Amino acid sequence: MGIFLMVIASLFVAISNLCMRRSVDAGGSSKSFLMIQLSLVFLVAVLLNPVRTGDYHWSGCMAIFGVASGILLAVMMICLGKAVEKGPPGLTFAALSSSTVMPMILMVLFFGAPFGYIYTLFNGLGSLLVVLGLFWAAWQGRSSEKKQSWASFVTGAFVLHALFLMMMQWRALFLNFPGENGLFLSFDMDDAKSQWFMPAAFFVAALVQVIIYMATQKRWPSRPEVLYGIIGGLTNGTGTFLMIRSTEVSTPLEHAMIFPIFSVGIILFCNLWGQRLYKEKVNWAACGCCVLGVLVGTLDWQALLSS
Repeated sequence: MGIFLMVIASLFVAISNLCMRRSVDAGGSSKSFLMIQLSLVFLVAVLLNPVRTGDYHWSGCMAIFGVASGILLAVMMICLGKAVEKGPPGLTFAALSSSTVMPMILMVLFFGAPFGYIYTLFNGLGSLLVVLGLFWAAWQGRSSEKKQSWASFVTGAFVLHALFLMMMQWRALFLNFPGENGLFLSFDMDDAKSQWFMPAAFFVAALVQVIIYMATQKRWPSRPEVLYGIIGGLTNGTGTFLMIRSTEVSTPLEHAMIFPIFSVGIILFCNLWGQRLYKEKVNWAACGCCVLGVLVGTLDWQALLSS
Protein backbone atom coordinates (compact mmCIF):
# COMPACT_ATOMS: atom_id res chain seq x y z
CA MET A 1 0.00 0.00 0.00
CA GLY A 2 2.83 2.40 0.85
CA ILE A 3 4.50 1.93 -2.55
CA PHE A 4 1.19 2.39 -4.39
CA LEU A 5 0.47 5.66 -2.55
CA MET A 6 3.98 6.96 -3.31
CA VAL A 7 3.57 6.19 -7.03
CA ILE A 8 0.29 8.12 -7.05
CA ALA A 9 1.97 10.95 -5.11
CA SER A 10 4.70 11.20 -7.75
CA LEU A 11 2.01 11.32 -10.47
CA PHE A 12 0.26 14.25 -8.76
CA VAL A 13 3.55 16.14 -8.35
CA ALA A 14 4.36 15.50 -12.03
CA ILE A 15 0.94 16.97 -12.94
CA SER A 16 1.73 19.99 -10.78
CA ASN A 17 5.01 20.41 -12.67
CA LEU A 18 3.12 20.21 -15.97
CA CYS A 19 0.80 22.96 -14.78
CA MET A 20 3.80 25.23 -14.28
CA ARG A 21 4.86 24.73 -17.89
CA ARG A 22 1.27 25.16 -19.12
CA SER A 23 1.02 28.44 -17.24
CA VAL A 24 4.15 29.70 -19.00
CA ASP A 25 2.84 28.49 -22.37
CA ALA A 26 -0.41 30.41 -21.82
CA GLY A 27 1.54 33.65 -22.03
CA GLY A 28 2.17 34.03 -18.34
CA SER A 29 5.28 33.72 -16.24
CA SER A 30 6.43 31.27 -13.63
CA LYS A 31 6.15 34.07 -11.03
CA SER A 32 2.35 34.14 -11.01
CA PHE A 33 2.11 30.35 -10.99
CA LEU A 34 4.52 29.99 -8.07
CA MET A 35 2.76 32.72 -6.09
CA ILE A 36 -0.61 30.97 -6.40
CA GLN A 37 0.72 27.43 -6.07
CA LEU A 38 2.84 28.02 -2.97
CA SER A 39 0.05 29.97 -1.28
CA LEU A 40 -2.27 26.98 -1.71
CA VAL A 41 0.43 24.52 -0.60
CA PHE A 42 0.89 26.63 2.56
CA LEU A 43 -2.82 26.20 3.34
CA VAL A 44 -2.55 22.46 2.66
CA ALA A 45 0.49 22.26 4.98
CA VAL A 46 -1.54 23.87 7.78
CA LEU A 47 -4.35 21.36 7.24
CA LEU A 48 -1.99 18.37 7.07
CA ASN A 49 0.15 19.28 10.05
CA PRO A 50 -1.37 21.16 13.05
CA VAL A 51 -5.03 20.76 11.98
CA ARG A 52 -4.85 17.06 11.04
CA THR A 53 -2.82 16.08 14.10
CA GLY A 54 -4.59 18.43 16.52
CA ASP A 55 -1.17 19.56 17.79
CA TYR A 56 -0.99 23.37 17.82
CA HIS A 57 2.10 23.64 20.03
CA TRP A 58 4.11 26.62 18.84
CA SER A 59 7.90 26.51 18.82
CA GLY A 60 9.65 29.77 17.97
CA CYS A 61 12.94 27.93 17.44
CA MET A 62 11.43 25.42 15.01
CA ALA A 63 9.52 28.20 13.25
CA ILE A 64 12.81 30.04 12.65
CA PHE A 65 14.24 26.79 11.33
CA GLY A 66 11.24 26.58 9.02
CA VAL A 67 11.77 30.17 7.87
CA ALA A 68 15.37 29.36 6.89
CA SER A 69 14.12 26.32 4.96
CA GLY A 70 11.46 28.49 3.31
CA ILE A 71 14.06 30.94 2.05
CA LEU A 72 15.97 28.06 0.43
CA LEU A 73 12.72 26.75 -1.06
CA ALA A 74 11.76 30.19 -2.40
CA VAL A 75 15.07 30.75 -4.18
CA MET A 76 15.03 27.17 -5.48
CA MET A 77 11.57 27.71 -6.96
CA ILE A 78 12.73 30.93 -8.62
CA CYS A 79 15.58 29.03 -10.30
CA LEU A 80 13.20 26.22 -11.24
CA GLY A 81 10.71 28.64 -12.79
CA LYS A 82 13.42 30.28 -14.89
CA ALA A 83 14.73 26.88 -15.98
CA VAL A 84 11.24 25.82 -17.10
CA GLU A 85 10.90 29.05 -19.09
CA LYS A 86 14.23 28.62 -20.84
CA GLY A 87 14.79 24.89 -21.36
CA PRO A 88 13.34 21.39 -21.77
CA PRO A 89 10.74 20.86 -19.01
CA GLY A 90 11.09 17.09 -18.71
CA LEU A 91 14.84 17.22 -18.21
CA THR A 92 14.47 20.18 -15.84
CA PHE A 93 12.21 18.30 -13.43
CA ALA A 94 14.24 15.12 -13.83
CA ALA A 95 17.35 17.02 -12.74
CA LEU A 96 15.50 18.43 -9.74
CA SER A 97 14.27 14.99 -8.64
CA SER A 98 17.75 13.52 -9.10
CA SER A 99 19.06 15.85 -6.38
CA THR A 100 17.62 13.44 -3.77
CA VAL A 101 20.95 11.58 -3.73
CA MET A 102 22.82 14.65 -2.47
CA PRO A 103 21.41 15.26 1.06
CA MET A 104 23.01 12.04 2.31
CA ILE A 105 26.43 13.40 1.33
CA LEU A 106 25.75 16.67 3.17
CA MET A 107 24.43 14.93 6.28
CA VAL A 108 27.53 12.74 6.39
CA LEU A 109 29.79 15.78 6.07
CA PHE A 110 28.01 17.80 8.78
CA PHE A 111 26.97 15.08 11.24
CA GLY A 112 28.63 11.78 10.38
CA ALA A 113 28.48 8.40 12.08
CA PRO A 114 27.60 9.63 15.63
CA PHE A 115 24.15 10.53 14.31
CA GLY A 116 23.77 7.46 12.11
CA TYR A 117 24.92 8.96 8.80
CA ILE A 118 27.48 6.75 7.11
CA TYR A 119 28.40 7.18 3.46
CA THR A 120 28.54 3.79 1.80
CA LEU A 121 29.79 2.54 -1.53
CA PHE A 122 26.17 2.44 -2.73
CA ASN A 123 25.69 6.12 -1.92
CA GLY A 124 28.83 7.07 -3.82
CA LEU A 125 27.97 4.91 -6.82
CA GLY A 126 24.42 6.29 -6.92
CA SER A 127 25.64 9.89 -6.82
CA LEU A 128 28.12 9.19 -9.61
CA LEU A 129 25.42 7.62 -11.81
CA VAL A 130 23.10 10.60 -11.30
CA VAL A 131 25.82 13.10 -12.22
CA LEU A 132 26.79 11.06 -15.28
CA GLY A 133 23.16 10.79 -16.36
CA LEU A 134 22.57 14.54 -16.06
CA PHE A 135 25.74 15.43 -17.95
CA TRP A 136 24.84 12.87 -20.62
CA ALA A 137 21.36 14.32 -21.08
CA ALA A 138 22.63 17.92 -21.09
CA TRP A 139 25.35 17.10 -23.63
CA GLN A 140 22.80 15.67 -26.03
CA GLY A 141 20.83 18.91 -25.90
CA ARG A 142 23.86 21.18 -26.10
CA SER A 143 22.69 22.89 -29.28
CA SER A 144 19.33 23.99 -27.86
CA GLU A 145 18.73 27.71 -27.56
CA LYS A 146 19.25 29.45 -24.22
CA LYS A 147 21.09 26.31 -23.10
CA GLN A 148 23.76 28.11 -21.08
CA SER A 149 21.20 30.20 -19.18
CA TRP A 150 19.01 27.12 -18.63
CA ALA A 151 21.96 25.10 -17.35
CA SER A 152 22.79 27.82 -14.81
CA PHE A 153 19.25 27.95 -13.44
CA VAL A 154 18.77 24.18 -13.34
CA THR A 155 22.11 23.78 -11.54
CA GLY A 156 21.01 26.37 -8.99
CA ALA A 157 17.70 24.55 -8.49
CA PHE A 158 19.54 21.23 -8.11
CA VAL A 159 21.88 22.57 -5.41
CA LEU A 160 19.19 24.48 -3.51
CA HIS A 161 16.81 21.51 -3.58
CA ALA A 162 19.54 19.33 -2.11
CA LEU A 163 20.05 21.90 0.67
CA PHE A 164 16.29 22.10 1.31
CA LEU A 165 16.06 18.31 1.59
CA MET A 166 19.03 18.36 3.95
CA MET A 167 17.12 20.81 6.17
CA MET A 168 14.19 18.37 6.16
CA GLN A 169 16.48 15.55 7.29
CA TRP A 170 18.11 17.82 9.85
CA ARG A 171 14.70 18.58 11.32
CA ALA A 172 13.97 14.83 11.53
CA LEU A 173 17.29 14.41 13.33
CA PHE A 174 16.00 16.51 16.24
CA LEU A 175 13.27 13.93 16.83
CA ASN A 176 15.81 11.13 17.24
CA PHE A 177 18.54 13.12 19.01
CA PRO A 178 16.93 15.86 21.14
CA GLY A 179 19.47 18.31 22.46
CA GLU A 180 22.48 19.63 20.61
CA ASN A 181 22.63 18.31 17.06
CA GLY A 182 25.66 19.95 15.57
CA LEU A 183 26.30 23.45 14.23
CA PHE A 184 25.54 24.92 17.68
CA LEU A 185 21.77 24.32 17.53
CA SER A 186 19.76 22.74 20.31
CA PHE A 187 16.07 21.74 20.43
CA ASP A 188 14.16 19.85 23.09
CA MET A 189 11.66 17.16 22.16
CA ASP A 190 8.63 19.47 22.40
CA ASP A 191 10.25 21.87 19.95
CA ALA A 192 11.22 19.08 17.59
CA LYS A 193 7.65 17.76 17.46
CA SER A 194 6.17 21.14 16.56
CA GLN A 195 3.82 20.85 13.58
CA TRP A 196 4.57 24.38 12.36
CA PHE A 197 7.86 23.61 10.60
CA MET A 198 6.39 22.88 7.15
CA PRO A 199 3.71 25.63 7.32
CA ALA A 200 6.43 28.14 8.22
CA ALA A 201 8.61 27.00 5.32
CA PHE A 202 5.81 27.23 2.76
CA PHE A 203 4.54 30.53 4.19
CA VAL A 204 7.92 32.17 3.69
CA ALA A 205 8.30 30.67 0.21
CA ALA A 206 4.82 31.93 -0.75
CA LEU A 207 5.47 35.36 0.77
CA VAL A 208 8.70 35.76 -1.22
CA GLN A 209 6.84 34.87 -4.43
CA VAL A 210 4.08 37.39 -3.63
CA ILE A 211 6.67 40.14 -3.07
CA ILE A 212 8.53 39.28 -6.28
CA TYR A 213 5.32 39.23 -8.30
CA MET A 214 4.09 42.56 -6.94
CA ALA A 215 7.50 44.17 -7.55
CA THR A 216 7.96 42.92 -11.11
CA GLN A 217 4.48 42.34 -12.59
CA LYS A 218 2.28 45.41 -12.87
CA ARG A 219 -0.85 43.40 -13.59
CA TRP A 220 -3.29 40.92 -12.14
CA PRO A 221 -2.65 37.26 -12.98
CA SER A 222 -4.51 36.16 -16.10
CA ARG A 223 -7.29 33.59 -15.97
CA PRO A 224 -5.06 30.74 -17.30
CA GLU A 225 -2.36 31.62 -14.74
CA VAL A 226 -4.89 31.49 -11.91
CA LEU A 227 -6.39 28.24 -13.21
CA TYR A 228 -3.07 26.46 -13.62
CA GLY A 229 -1.82 27.87 -10.33
CA ILE A 230 -4.84 26.49 -8.46
CA ILE A 231 -4.60 23.08 -10.14
CA GLY A 232 -0.84 23.02 -9.53
CA GLY A 233 -1.30 23.93 -5.88
CA LEU A 234 -4.02 21.35 -5.28
CA THR A 235 -2.15 18.55 -7.06
CA ASN A 236 1.08 19.40 -5.25
CA GLY A 237 -0.76 19.50 -1.94
CA THR A 238 -2.46 16.18 -2.70
CA GLY A 239 0.89 14.67 -3.63
CA THR A 240 2.34 15.92 -0.33
CA PHE A 241 -0.55 14.37 1.61
CA LEU A 242 -0.17 11.02 -0.17
CA MET A 243 3.58 11.09 0.44
CA ILE A 244 3.04 11.64 4.17
CA ARG A 245 0.32 8.99 4.24
CA SER A 246 2.64 6.55 2.49
CA THR A 247 5.22 6.92 5.27
CA GLU A 248 2.50 6.12 7.83
CA VAL A 249 1.16 2.93 6.23
CA SER A 250 4.29 1.47 4.61
CA THR A 251 5.78 -1.77 5.92
CA PRO A 252 9.46 -1.87 7.01
CA LEU A 253 10.41 -3.30 3.61
CA GLU A 254 8.38 -0.67 1.75
CA HIS A 255 9.83 2.12 3.88
CA ALA A 256 13.26 1.39 2.42
CA MET A 257 11.87 1.93 -1.09
CA ILE A 258 9.16 4.60 -1.02
CA PHE A 259 11.28 7.77 -1.34
CA PRO A 260 13.46 6.44 -4.18
CA ILE A 261 10.27 5.33 -5.94
CA PHE A 262 8.82 8.84 -5.44
CA SER A 263 11.84 10.44 -7.12
CA VAL A 264 11.94 7.88 -9.92
CA GLY A 265 8.21 8.31 -10.53
CA ILE A 266 8.56 12.07 -10.95
CA ILE A 267 11.49 11.61 -13.36
CA LEU A 268 9.58 9.12 -15.51
CA PHE A 269 6.22 10.93 -15.51
CA CYS A 270 7.79 14.33 -16.28
CA ASN A 271 9.83 12.90 -19.12
CA LEU A 272 6.73 11.19 -20.50
CA TRP A 273 4.69 14.39 -20.69
CA GLY A 274 7.75 16.25 -21.94
CA GLN A 275 8.06 13.82 -24.82
CA ARG A 276 4.34 13.45 -25.56
CA LEU A 277 3.23 17.07 -25.26
CA TYR A 278 6.37 19.02 -26.15
CA LYS A 279 8.11 16.60 -28.51
CA GLU A 280 11.11 16.80 -26.23
CA LYS A 281 13.92 14.53 -27.37
CA VAL A 282 14.26 12.53 -24.19
CA ASN A 283 17.51 10.65 -23.82
CA TRP A 284 15.97 7.62 -22.14
CA ALA A 285 19.36 5.99 -21.66
CA ALA A 286 20.58 9.05 -19.72
CA CYS A 287 17.25 9.15 -17.84
CA GLY A 288 17.70 5.49 -16.97
CA CYS A 289 21.18 6.27 -15.66
CA CYS A 290 19.67 8.90 -13.33
CA VAL A 291 16.93 6.52 -12.22
CA LEU A 292 19.46 3.79 -11.49
CA GLY A 293 21.58 6.29 -9.58
CA VAL A 294 18.63 7.36 -7.43
CA LEU A 295 17.75 3.73 -6.67
CA VAL A 296 21.33 2.69 -5.89
CA GLY A 297 22.13 5.82 -3.89
CA THR A 298 18.99 6.17 -1.77
CA LEU A 299 17.58 2.70 -1.20
CA ASP A 300 18.13 1.38 2.31
CA TRP A 301 19.99 -1.70 1.17
CA GLN A 302 20.61 -2.97 4.69
CA ALA A 303 16.88 -2.96 5.43
CA LEU A 304 16.09 -4.64 2.12
CA LEU A 305 18.69 -7.36 2.54
CA SER A 306 17.70 -8.05 6.15
CA SER A 307 14.09 -8.47 5.05
